[in-house]
Amino acid sequence: MRYLVRARVKPGCEGDLLRAIDDNTLGQGSVAEGEYLRNMQEARLCADQTARWVEVCYCPTPLLEERPYWEKYFELTRVQDAHDRRKCRDENGSEPWACGDCDCTARLERKLKESGTGFLESLRAGRSSTLSRRSSGVRSER
Repeated sequence: MRYLVRARVKPGCEGDLLRAIDDNTLGQGSVAEGEYLRNMQEARLCADQTARWVEVCYCPTPLLEERPYWEKYFELTRVQDAHDRRKCRDENGSEPWACGDCDCTARLERKLKESGTGFLESLRAGRSSTLSRRSSGVRSER
């Protein structure tokens, strides 16, 4: 399944996050190791100061395996389905592991790419003080 993730960098974690990205250690030890770096390359910083990205996850609970790796640096403010579960070939069992090469979220990813600014570029430019505003909590929607 694919999820639209919204998150804010935890206060004081900007430098550590950037180092983990630059050192290619973000997500190290996770089965989804390379996905974390791809997510950060694609993430956008939106007007509400959340970083947003579309993430592929095969866990029965959204981001079950990935959550500890993300929560080291981010407050996850919202995780929601990015695609109709009934049409997800992996989710409905018609094609296991289909999400890796599926273009079901291509329109969402294009729209996201046109919104906000590049998250990684903003982080590198030191505009991260606004990335760290505290959130009111996590919302997970299925």
